[in-house]
Amino acid sequence: MKKRQFLSTATASIAGAMGMLAVSPDLRAAAKGTSQTAAPTVLTITGAIERSNRGPTDPVIDQMMHKQNVKFSSAFAFDLAALAKLPAVTINPTMEYDSKQHQLRGPRLADVLDMLGASKAPETQIVFHSVDGYMPQLSFSQLRKYGYILATHIDGKPMAIGGFGPIFAIYDADRIAEQAQKPLDQRFTLCPWGLYCIEVVGGK
Repeated sequence: MKKRQFLSTATASIAGAMGMLAVSPDLRAAAKGTSQTAAPTVLTITGAIERSNRGPTDPVIDQMMHKQNVKFSSAFAFDLAALAKLPAVTINPTMEYDSKQHQLRGPRLADVLDMLGASKAPETQIVFHSVDGYMPQLSFSQLRKYGYILATHIDGKPMAIGGFGPIFAIYDADRIAEQAQKPLDQRFTLCPWGLYCIEVVGGK
């Protein structure tokens, strides 16, 4: 993420090999929400998903989304407590910032998207939105292949805004052959920290 720049607008386990989804009780419970949580939202997922718990973007209230041109008619909003209830995994990638391994923990992004009924069309794209305007994009198949997590903790501590928080979408690059062979500062260009919104752009 050495190339990551602050822009002018700054401010999901996969099912088995046959593609059959096994959703945990915690994931099913989270998906039943029909109204937006009263606690502060830290992650909004929108686009080609079947479940939602909030209405459209508000050009006044949703200022960061408004400035970054994120628009939707409905979405699913998570607060930290909701994310904390989901089954979490831990990875230990070597980070580019100090060349040391760090422990990152959070739910699998593919599981979260499956829970929300995200499009599984071959051409489905995932667009990340970070607080600084960084907006990497990848295919749903890449996301599953790399095993992204929505990290909420690093080395046992919650991620803060001003650091990597509120959410860091990241994979264990040390254990992904095509990433591990790259120079350290080029392994995480598709891993945005300061993540606050994910758009699922459905394929046809």
